[in-house]
Amino acid sequence: MEEAGFRLVRRSSFWTSPAWPDPSDPPYVNAVIEVETAQGPDEILQRLHAIEAEFGRQRSVRNAPRPLDLDLIDCRGLIREAPGPVLPHPRMAERAFVLCPLAEIAPDWTHPKSGRALDSLIAALPSADLSATRLLQNN
Repeated sequence: MEEAGFRLVRRSSFWTSPAWPDPSDPPYVNAVIEVETAQGPDEILQRLHAIEAEFGRQRSVRNAPRPLDLDLIDCRGLIREAPGPVLPHPRMAERAFVLCPLAEIAPDWTHPKSGRALDSLIAALPSADLSATRLLQNN
């Protein structure tokens, strides 16, 4: 990440969640990091995609299996519909595998668009999603 122009500020623990769309595939490992950069969202996303490519990701069909998936979740509280990337990430508030690690490193974070507190977003998640997203031990 540093080679791509990002300075690591904080990193969550690793969390597991069921593979999607096929839960019979091996579970995913998830984490959230906070970085500092002077780059704007377009350049950030471009650099994240370049890192994914270095790890062998090939963008073919949506939700295809991939060795690495890096998403831009929030960028300085910016609200942006178009052009992409849409910010904050449009499905982040529905994903325990994003919100749980985010709560570790930024418990006071508030959703820029809805204004909802992180603990409120987590409380609104289906209990099945919360129980399926687990903290990995020894990380």
